[in-house]
Amino acid sequence: MTPAGRENLVQESASQIPSDYIISVGDEILVTLWGSVEADLRLTVDRSGRITLPRVGPVRVAGVRYIDLAPAIDQRVSQVFRNYQLSASLGRLRSIRIYVTGFTQRPGAYHVSGLTTLVNGLMQAGGPSAAGSFRQIELRRAGKTISIFDFYDLLINGNKTADQTLQADDVVHIGPVGPQVALLGSVNKPAIFELKAQDTLADVLAMAGGFSAVADRSRFALERLDARNEARIIEVPLPLLIKDKPRDGDVLRAFSSVDAALPQHRQSKRVKVEGEVQRPGEFILPASSTLADAIKAAGGLTPGAYVYGTVFSRESVRISQTENYERALRNLETDLTRSSASQKVSAGVDSGTQAAKMQGNERLLATLRNIKPTGRIVLQLPPIASSLPELIVEDGDRIQIPARPSSIGVFGSVFNGGSYLYAQGSSVGDFMKLAGGPTKGADKGSTFVVRANGSVVSAKQSVGGWLMSGSVDGLAAEPGDTVFVPEEMDKTTFMQEAKDWTQILAQFALGAAALKTLKN
Repeated sequence: MTPAGRENLVQESASQIPSDYIISVGDEILVTLWGSVEADLRLTVDRSGRITLPRVGPVRVAGVRYIDLAPAIDQRVSQVFRNYQLSASLGRLRSIRIYVTGFTQRPGAYHVSGLTTLVNGLMQAGGPSAAGSFRQIELRRAGKTISIFDFYDLLINGNKTADQTLQADDVVHIGPVGPQVALLGSVNKPAIFELKAQDTLADVLAMAGGFSAVADRSRFALERLDARNEARIIEVPLPLLIKDKPRDGDVLRAFSSVDAALPQHRQSKRVKVEGEVQRPGEFILPASSTLADAIKAAGGLTPGAYVYGTVFSRESVRISQTENYERALRNLETDLTRSSASQKVSAGVDSGTQAAKMQGNERLLATLRNIKPTGRIVLQLPPIASSLPELIVEDGDRIQIPARPSSIGVFGSVFNGGSYLYAQGSSVGDFMKLAGGPTKGADKGSTFVVRANGSVVSAKQSVGGWLMSGSVDGLAAEPGDTVFVPEEMDKTTFMQEAKDWTQILAQFALGAAALKTLKN
């Protein structure tokens, strides 16, 4: 090997060993000489702490720091030779025995490398246990505590300067966990933290990585477990009391600024406008904006807009509709179960008929469960309406302005269900005739019409103060109407038990798509 190669090898080996490493018995020393004398030596420090160089003799190296190793050997070699160069490094390191005790995962004795540090020793033993302290870790040598290591300094701050190289028979002792507080909510690292006596609320907040981006930085909620008979939860104003010291068992909570909704009169509104407007899209509107303002923000209506058929959906209404709809379905299911149980004990009921009836009820209930309320609000507009009502919008509202439809749908128990071209001045009965009229099994008296604006007109209700007299045939048809003729049901079937489930559909404005699903 060339002198340059030897120099590089020595530097590479030396870069892995700390300069303050203490040479001791069992270490292997690599000595290289070149110039007037050449030698590559691999020597082990004997029990007397020496290595023996040929033609030079013993050199005491035990107790010498690694950075001073080469000068110590050179001083002895220079007494014998001249005009040479020398390098010294460590080869195989000695193995030392250390002890990890106290509240650790795996206490015991460990044989480790001479380069092992306190942190390495802790890792070997699995670190502190759940009851062990991260902040009171003692390094004991020869019966004396020479340092106290704070693991938080490394884990939270990345500071490893307090980590020390271990020596033979060192003891790493982990004490019991100290006072603890919990910091939850809108912080970057919610957790339970161990305290030192001098730690303040500011220190705890720093341990948690500070407030999150959406946090309310003006206060904490503080729950004190030692105040069980008093007001356990108090509010801590910040930064006024940020230097206060928390107590063992305290639970701190940081609030989020976005979790609590502002009053409606102060909120800007995010509204989506689609369909027959000049610039469809999502718009941010001032707090007091109305539906008309939303249409104006979208550039106004196009010539083909059908305002009467506007679909206006609201998230808060959808949530309320969903809750009420699910409650209604649960009630229907309960009624069906009770009815089926009572019919089983009735005389003269065929078991096959009863089973078929129950299967039909289950299928219809399953279909109803698949229908999801949309949050649509029926805008009670006249068919010739050209503008929307002055209704204040809410955040998340959705306005869909359809094009004027040119057809009317007729579905259910008719001979030729489908869509038919709308003709001015036509009645619902005219379109019923185009569909072939009701079939023999149709329940004509329960026919209903879903208007384009989401409202429902039934043959069993009054319109404009006049009773429909069991028929909607004379009702004036409007573009976008959907006429549905239900099937005649036996009096003991689901239709009797559910009473008039079409009213549920009307209440929640589920529209023609839901009716088609039921028909199928």
